[in-house]
Amino acid sequence: MIKSTLQRLSITSLMLATSLPTWAAGAIEGAVEKRHDLNIPAIVMFLIFVAFTLGITYWAARRTKSAKDFYAAGGGISGFQNGLAIAGDYMSAASFLGISAMVFGVGYDGLIYSIGFLVGWPLITFLIAERLRNLGKYTFADVASYRLAQTPVRIFAATGTLVVVALYLIAQMVGAGKLIQVLFGMDYTYAVILVGILMIMYVTFGGMLATTWVQIIKAILLLSGATFMAFMVMKHVGFSFETLFQQAVAVKHAGAEALALKANVAAEAAAAAVSSNAPNASAAVASAAAASKAAVAAAKANIMAPGGLVSNPIDAISLGMALMFGTAGLPHILMRFFTVSNAKEARKSVFFATGFIGYFYILTFIIGFGAIVLLSGEAGMKFKEVSGALIGGSNMAAIHLSDAVGGDLFLGFISAVAFATILAVVAGLTLSGASAVSHDIYASVIKKGKANEADEIRVSKMTTIALGVLAMFLGIAFEKQNIAFMVGLAFSIAASANFPVLFLSMFWKGLTTRGAVIGGFVGLISALALIILGPSVWVEVLGHEKGSEWFPYKNPTIFSMTLAFITIWLVSVLDTSKQAAEERAKFLPQFIRSMTGIGAEGATDKH
Repeated sequence: MIKSTLQRLSITSLMLATSLPTWAAGAIEGAVEKRHDLNIPAIVMFLIFVAFTLGITYWAARRTKSAKDFYAAGGGISGFQNGLAIAGDYMSAASFLGISAMVFGVGYDGLIYSIGFLVGWPLITFLIAERLRNLGKYTFADVASYRLAQTPVRIFAATGTLVVVALYLIAQMVGAGKLIQVLFGMDYTYAVILVGILMIMYVTFGGMLATTWVQIIKAILLLSGATFMAFMVMKHVGFSFETLFQQAVAVKHAGAEALALKANVAAEAAAAAVSSNAPNASAAVASAAAASKAAVAAAKANIMAPGGLVSNPIDAISLGMALMFGTAGLPHILMRFFTVSNAKEARKSVFFATGFIGYFYILTFIIGFGAIVLLSGEAGMKFKEVSGALIGGSNMAAIHLSDAVGGDLFLGFISAVAFATILAVVAGLTLSGASAVSHDIYASVIKKGKANEADEIRVSKMTTIALGVLAMFLGIAFEKQNIAFMVGLAFSIAASANFPVLFLSMFWKGLTTRGAVIGGFVGLISALALIILGPSVWVEVLGHEKGSEWFPYKNPTIFSMTLAFITIWLVSVLDTSKQAAEERAKFLPQFIRSMTGIGAEGATDKH
């Protein structure tokens, strides 16, 4: 039935489209009506969370005396605590709201992100965590520059860190602003400023200790809330995954039928308007064309089959590489391994983090399919705009589902947790950016390792304030832009620039300073350039005509990361300088320390 209806509709729409001027295509564009109800439970829980975390910040500030306390919580966090904190860092708004929204939109294929995020962890477990803890002090630049020339390597590492942090920060700040705008009725600009001020307070006063405990609390709240949501969804379908999938497929099929009928009616109305030369003919044609497009897309959609989100194999492989290897190059994740007392606790951190994150991604899958079942049809009308789209967009699927399964009180809880999620991730990102400037640039490059701790911490706090103001400004500036590509871009840059240098510095004897710096910058610049010239930015953000992009793929990692590795290898092999020979000779002592921990940084007093 759908097929025959669509065939008739496509022919009618084509005839109509050729009989009218091109300006008719924009006739249905305009402001979408929004409905905002003040969510009192959400505001109350949000205020309780903020007050509680500010209390933690005050407690942490009294215990943050040295640079090690500020950057690495004194190295006194246990493996279990750090595992929860890493999970908190990783379970960002992109994970909680984004992945459940992807599953809600495209079904099975939305899992590509959760699987990609998760498979990066074995890589960190077996290759990086232990060696990183044994070799480093506060940042991953400590490891990359361990046997190489400090100044050029640290400048590159700080640059890579700040680019990744900036892109990640924009996405999180826009997400926070939109979330508060939808749920609390607060103006977007004020929402972004509020997030920025709280972030600055957490990091400036409490350092890594406060940031860690905010992450731990947020992780516990988020896991608890997601567990309850998934439980209620499964209860609705009799704890049967088969029933959940059957109902989701049935809902999507019914929606496709309804859209096909609606499109058919719109096409007939448009045909009648054109034949009678009615004044609303152009608007009717535009409406029919939009209805036809929606119906065709719904008919083609198969939520239980792959290919709905990433159909191009090169894009799929490239995205997978970005998510897997990018994880091992994210500066705010790598910093977490310096907060534990030794390499054994670092391994335990990854073990616990993998368990918590894996469990969380299973829950997002259930939440996404639950949203399809419970937010569609008559039951879900209260969560939709007049146009039929979810209030606040598809990213609000998990938020609206919390209302559907738990009412206003649970909606308030999940809203506050979602905000806390963004706030905690932003704090971790800001701390890693501040440490790149204060520890890698100021203390190690400008002061040649002779800066006193008080000056270094002061520079870090000044950088935190500057980053906070920059994040507010960028968050406001990018409000209208599609920022979904920025998280992918951050992972692409981490995989193309940070990961190759970090990996080869620990595992390849032949690496030289010249190879690391040139190859690292090649990875960084090529990743940025290819994404800007690709469809994600060139067409969707800059507004150029589709097909005019210079680079055909949305994710460049398969090219930029390969280019970085080849450049690092080639430049290092061709480097026959005396300095290069000395750097190669230092590999064995570095390898022994990375494997045994002899000479590694210890913890200060336990927190």
